[in-house]
Amino acid sequence: MKKSNNKWILIVTLLAFGLSLLMSFVAGIILKNVTLIVSILVTFLFVLLGIIFDIIGVAVTSGDEVAFHSMSARRVRGGKAGVMLVRNASKVSSICCDVVGDICGIISGSAGVTIVALIIKLTNINELLISLIVTALISALTIGGKAMGKSMAINKSTEVITIVAKILSLFSKK
Repeated sequence: MKKSNNKWILIVTLLAFGLSLLMSFVAGIILKNVTLIVSILVTFLFVLLGIIFDIIGVAVTSGDEVAFHSMSARRVRGGKAGVMLVRNASKVSSICCDVVGDICGIISGSAGVTIVALIIKLTNINELLISLIVTALISALTIGGKAMGKSMAINKSTEVITIVAKILSLFSKK
């Protein structure tokens, strides 16, 4: 392997560790003593976050620089960021799909355990049955959402990248 590839692997691994630690900590605090409705909403938010980042990752890999060069030349907000995103598509996709997307999948699964525990506490329904249903629902929402998002990301890649680039440009120096 190339030295730069080893460096990227180390960076993405450390980033995954840090983000996972942070997101798990936040989810743990939120889910500690909550109602069933709140735990379902938090789980849904992590599923949605994973879908959104998957859409961004796919859009960047299927995007075209040309529109963003034009935006950049006209000094439209987000033009330079759009070029940067598309030029670094493999890294951006890795961070969005693999790091954030996978962490959200893991945390939503963990949050599902909280949902199962709360349902068992509130009802007499079989623990295994509840566990299977909750796991299947989280999986279906995640996979179905990502499948729907992928086609949108490919067909509307310029629009998706433009939104992300404009958001990123708010944090960059002029």
